[in-house]
Amino acid sequence: PKFLSKHIRTGAISTDSSEFETAENETKARIKHLMECKGSQSVDSFHKALGKIMWEYCGMARNKTGLEFAIAEIRKIKDQFWKDVRVPGTDKGMNQELEKALRVADFIELGELMCMDALQREESCGGHFREEHQTEEGEALRRDDEFAFVAAWEHNATGEAILHKEDLEFKDIELKQRSYK
Repeated sequence: PKFLSKHIRTGAISTDSSEFETAENETKARIKHLMECKGSQSVDSFHKALGKIMWEYCGMARNKTGLEFAIAEIRKIKDQFWKDVRVPGTDKGMNQELEKALRVADFIELGELMCMDALQREESCGGHFREEHQTEEGEALRRDDEFAFVAAWEHNATGEAILHKEDLEFKDIELKQRSYK
């Protein structure tokens, strides 16, 4: 049971850096805003609204129109969340609703990025099917010439999402169009 704990020796992590101070201050500001908002909607209502959009428009089958709609709707949810969320209790001690609110705020950001990523990736690949990108037989249509990369998103200082790409190299396997027939 204690096998890994005996082998992990990272030591204490210093909190004496400007990056730590910035992250701590940003988190305190988010918590303060959430506690002072005193809105009319529960955290769960935002979570459910986001989940419905993700299920309907960014699931296994998706299309450009639906993804564009989802991004717009998620941005509305994000705006409404920060204006009208209700977090009962206080920020002193344990508050599960506050914890949930912070997680849902992150889920909203993640959902938006997932939709943006799915929108820019104009191919069907793996378990994700873009309806506009299928073979005549209805199979997923890969576009390895344009999409053989790993994508990572970064928010810049102004909050804009920037896509970073790292090309994939395939030396020992051959990329092939998948068929379930």
